[in-house]
Amino acid sequence: MSKFENDAQELLKYIGGTANIRAVTHCVTRMRFVLIDSSVADISKIESIPSVKGTFNQSGQFQVIIGNEVANFYNDFIKISNIEKNDQETIKNNDSKQNHVQRIVAILGEIFAPLIPALICGGLILGFRNIISEINFFNNGTQSLTDIYPFLASFDHFLWLISEAIFPLLPVGIVWSITKKMETTQILGIILGLTLVIPQSISSLELGVVQISITDYQGQIVTAMLAGFMLVFIEKSFNKIIPNAIKMIIVPFCSLILTVFVTYVILGPIGLIIESIIANVVNSAFTSNLAIIIAAIISFIYVPFVMTGLHHLTIIIDTILTTTFGGTILWPMIALSNIAQASSVLAMFVLQRNDKNARKINAPACISCYLGVSEPALFDVNIKHHFPLISGMIGSAIAAAISVGFGIQAFSIGIGGLPAIISIKPEFWGYYLLAVAVAIGIPFILTYVSGRKKLATPAKSNKEKDFICPMAGNLIPLSKVEDQVFSQGLMGDGFAVELKNGEIIAPFSGEVIMTFPTKHAYGLKRDDGLEVLIHIGMDTVQLNGKGFESFVNQGDCIKQGQTIAKVDLEYVLSQKKSVVSPVVFTSGEHIECNEQFVQLKQENIFKWKG
Repeated sequence: MSKFENDAQELLKYIGGTANIRAVTHCVTRMRFVLIDSSVADISKIESIPSVKGTFNQSGQFQVIIGNEVANFYNDFIKISNIEKNDQETIKNNDSKQNHVQRIVAILGEIFAPLIPALICGGLILGFRNIISEINFFNNGTQSLTDIYPFLASFDHFLWLISEAIFPLLPVGIVWSITKKMETTQILGIILGLTLVIPQSISSLELGVVQISITDYQGQIVTAMLAGFMLVFIEKSFNKIIPNAIKMIIVPFCSLILTVFVTYVILGPIGLIIESIIANVVNSAFTSNLAIIIAAIISFIYVPFVMTGLHHLTIIIDTILTTTFGGTILWPMIALSNIAQASSVLAMFVLQRNDKNARKINAPACISCYLGVSEPALFDVNIKHHFPLISGMIGSAIAAAISVGFGIQAFSIGIGGLPAIISIKPEFWGYYLLAVAVAIGIPFILTYVSGRKKLATPAKSNKEKDFICPMAGNLIPLSKVEDQVFSQGLMGDGFAVELKNGEIIAPFSGEVIMTFPTKHAYGLKRDDGLEVLIHIGMDTVQLNGKGFESFVNQGDCIKQGQTIAKVDLEYVLSQKKSVVSPVVFTSGEHIECNEQFVQLKQENIFKWKG
């Protein structure tokens, strides 16, 4: 049995089975699903799967965070689900729901994601080389490790060879990644990248009346991106007009020649100007009189950037700063953000130390975040409880202000969290450790103080009295519902009502934890942890919201008896859809009920079991 087979089987079950999956693929850390009905997915049970770090909906996709082993998990999932592998077209069509900014950010993220391991490796090598060769630890500050140990001097030269292959030759990786993402010929991308970075023996060329300046574009990010996208555009254009019989000869030749010419004549100079502007604007911002305020604001909003994918843009900025100024002032702030969020989770671990289930989540999330992987901490702990997230953001902002105030720089991006100190220039270590102390202490204290109040165990309520019927009609046991996802209890126990009235009300006071764009499904949570899913009708997701009116949004606080939605029963029935509406206890409760006619706000419509 493969490593993730059991977890993949559970995910398939809780997501609603193969019948609920329109398409599935994966990115760097996440499984990306396009579901027929997202409300069917049992989020609480999915997040209880050992391999799952968290879930969220974004741009019409249901995303399940797995981590670095997502590719292996994906392969096991495909094997047990018998779904067509690499069904990218549906994912792409679904991506059309994104606006232009979201699409651009997503593309940039997918282009730079494969390059991150190399960039981290380069940053760590630069830091390690600096420690062994540049810092004079010995003989009253006159000798370094390489001065004393010849072996380390040789090893330092060996590491130089690797570092020289990363940052100066980065345009090769960028152009390759662009052609891979845009599904054009990757080897042409590699060759184009090499033309930008190979040492030039001539400074200019004359082609008739055109004189081309041969510039060295080693380490130039923007020029490489412009050249890569130009190659994609030219190759795809030629593929549309060149007959198939001669495509293999004409398209690669013409695409590469034309792209190199356009790059050196037009795109290269433009790229240098853009890169210079970006570098100088960012550097000026972080060295101005408002630098501390700017740093605090950017660090405070960095975590929301991570949640939306915009944080990929910082990779580009960091790399530009590194190639322009020989270091980056931005990366230390990002590393401190990881530390701050990890410290919030550490406080949650202390607060919930007697909760066995919470310990299983908090401990690994805290460790991985301190080591630079923040997603489990964010999605499994801090976002769920809100106050640890805000506490971490506050601590991160203050630590970033200290970092920028002292001008702390890293050689380049590196591994995040506590090990990031290896990437920090040694002359800033003392100041950086001060910022680290703030990033640990403030989030921990704020989270702990807030948690003492917010996590206090509420008095147990009378469940029967605190639950009223959210709709009017004929109540039937969930086992008699036609949809097997509900009738087999895959999402939990509950009941259903065949609606006779179009008003839907809140069965208890609490919070709206989920709404669906088509207004047909709502997740509600009571203060004592009771959660229900109210699913109005069957297959009503296909109506795209027509006939439905919603009165609440995700995150709203609700009062018992408050109207949360209305449905036009005549319209739904005219579209051949059932008005049988399940109410499922997704937090795991079990009930007994009998068929009967129920009214809005009626109490004691079922009995609790256990």
